[in-house]
Amino acid sequence: MQSPIAADLNLRGTAVKLMRAGAGSPLLLLRGTDASDAWLPYMDVLAEQHALIVPEHPGFGGKPMPPWLDRLSDMANFYLDVIDELNLTGVHLVGTSLGGWIAAELAHRSSAKLASLTLVGAAGLRVPGVEGVDIFLRSEEQGLRDRFHDTGRADEAIARILSPATEDVRLANAIAIARVAWNPRLHDPHLAKWLHRIKVPTSIIWGEHDRLFPPAHGRAFHESILGSRLTIVPACGHAVALDKPDALVASILDFTAEHGRAE
Repeated sequence: MQSPIAADLNLRGTAVKLMRAGAGSPLLLLRGTDASDAWLPYMDVLAEQHALIVPEHPGFGGKPMPPWLDRLSDMANFYLDVIDELNLTGVHLVGTSLGGWIAAELAHRSSAKLASLTLVGAAGLRVPGVEGVDIFLRSEEQGLRDRFHDTGRADEAIARILSPATEDVRLANAIAIARVAWNPRLHDPHLAKWLHRIKVPTSIIWGEHDRLFPPAHGRAFHESILGSRLTIVPACGHAVALDKPDALVASILDFTAEHGRAE
């Protein structure tokens, strides 16, 4: 396993931890509510093919809440600034869950520096008549179990994540999530009408048994983003990266290879 290099990027008065590893074309991975979790094996595999950059979202990890952070689209604009600050081009942007929502908001604003976009179980849309689990009404353990189809992997995640040592960080993360996604619940009613502006090759990956955002959400993204590719991962829940990491990594790397990679 590669050892990532972690360092703070100070931008707009905000310190954000970046974990970096690998070489090649840049792959910017925007994670979901697990954004302060440890470096995980599936990220190590991505770093074998790409210069992988994994930020900790503003306001996560126990860092102060930025005064400019009022809604999730603020994070999208912030990551456009991060791409500029790091002088990145040809970026493969991958977002999971909350990070997928951020990635979609970013891409419809500006895709000039993107080579591809991958959305994995992305939040952000409301599909009429389709209701998922409300994460704000669940205990931490229930919330983790809701994300998995494989109960064994759910048990492993609970044992790893729900540690007394990380309690303060988890609380800070929950506050940050509530700030940007509490009302309206985990979606932006204006997002759907701008998804047609995403012009880069887009892959949409969804767990067959996603209880938070059922596959109808993936189909809604697919129908709104012209030319996008939809992959439904069988026997998989919302946390595709943890439930079916091999399938996710293979899908991401096949797509980035098809749409440009460093020689």
